[in-house]
Amino acid sequence: MAEGGDENTLLKTEKQRLSCEDLDKIEPISPEEEKEEGVLEGEFAKSSQTEAEKEEGVSPTTESPEDMDKIRQFFAEKLHIGSLANELKVLETVDFEGVMKYIRDGYCKNIVTMAGAGMSTSAGIPDFRSPGSGLYDNLAKYDLPRPEAVFDIDFFRKQPEPFFDLARSLYPSELKPTLCHRFIRLLEQKGLLLRHYTQNIDTLERAAGVSDDKIVEAHGTFHTSHCTGCRREYDQQWMKEQIFSTDLPRCQSCEAVVKPDIVFFGESLPARFFELVSDDLRRCDLLIILGTSLVVQPFATLVDRVQDTCPRLLVNKEKVGRPSVLMRLFGQKGLDFDSASNYRDVCWLGTCDDGARAMAAALGWEEDLRKLESEADT
Repeated sequence: MAEGGDENTLLKTEKQRLSCEDLDKIEPISPEEEKEEGVLEGEFAKSSQTEAEKEEGVSPTTESPEDMDKIRQFFAEKLHIGSLANELKVLETVDFEGVMKYIRDGYCKNIVTMAGAGMSTSAGIPDFRSPGSGLYDNLAKYDLPRPEAVFDIDFFRKQPEPFFDLARSLYPSELKPTLCHRFIRLLEQKGLLLRHYTQNIDTLERAAGVSDDKIVEAHGTFHTSHCTGCRREYDQQWMKEQIFSTDLPRCQSCEAVVKPDIVFFGESLPARFFELVSDDLRRCDLLIILGTSLVVQPFATLVDRVQDTCPRLLVNKEKVGRPSVLMRLFGQKGLDFDSASNYRDVCWLGTCDDGARAMAAALGWEEDLRKLESEADT
C-alpha cells in the first residue's frame, strides 16, 4: 500500500500543476515542426559564432550526418551499446504478424490490455472526442463553462443534473458486449490475460464474462454507487432505474444525491488501480492497447511502464501515443512506430472489433470467438 500511496501523492501533485484540460490542449510536435526546429537550431549555431571565428573562417559546430554516424559508432564500440535494440528485441518481425507469432509460439503468458472508448462504440455508446458525434460535441444545450465540467466533481456537487441527463447517453440500455469484449474473455480462457485495464465505465467487460479479478476499471464504474452524504452503497440495477427516471437519484437514508462510482476530474483513481498497476506492468510480456486516444493522464502513462523488452500492439483507427513536449519533460517516451530504431511497437489500424477478428484469425481462434458470440445470442 505504501507504493500506491506514493503514486497517488505524485498524481495529486501533477494535477495541481496541470489540469487534464490543459494537457489535452498540448499538441505533439509534428514532423514538419521538428524539421523547422532543426533549421532554427542550425541558424542559431551560425548566428552564435563570434566575430573572431567568422574572420578566421571557423565553421559553426553543426555536424554532418556522416560525422554523427561516426560518433555513434565510436561510442557503440567503446561502451558496447550498439546492439542494444537487438538485445531487447523479442519479435522476429516488428509487425502484426510478428506479434501474433510471438503469441502462437508461447513466448507471452501475461498479456495486459488497455481499453478506451473506441472499444465500446460498436455497442452504441458514443466516445468523447469524435468530431460531431462525441459526447463533448453534444453538450452545448447544457451551457457548461467547458465540456469537461460535466465530469468535474466540484461542478457536480453544485449542479448534478447535467451529468445524470448525459448519463442516459452513456449508460447502455442493453448491456451487450462487443466482439472485442468477447476477445478479452477469450484471452482469459486461454490463460493469457494477466489484467484488463479500462477507461470505460460501461461495465461491458463484466457483461462479456471477464472475471472481476481480471478487471481494473481505472476511471470507475456504474457497477456500484454511493451516497454523497452517508456513503450508503447502491447496486447497478438501482442506479439504472434512477438514471432512466426524471428524478435525481436520492439516498433512501439521508436524501443526499447518490453518485455512481466513476472517477470525476478532481477525484483520485480507485485504490485497486494503484495496488495492481506496478506489479502488473512489471510482469507484462505483451501490452495490447485498444481504442484509446492516450491523452488522459495518468492512464496514458501505462504504455511507458512496461519492461523495455515488452512488445506493444496498438489497435485503433489512427496512430496515437506520441508524447507532447510537456509529456517528454515528465519522462514519457510514448509509442514509436515509424523510426528506424523501433523494435517492439506495432500499429493495426481499424476498429477494435475488426482488430479482434484479425487477431483471432491469426491465432487460429476464430471458432472459439464464434462460440462466445453465439453464447451471447442464446
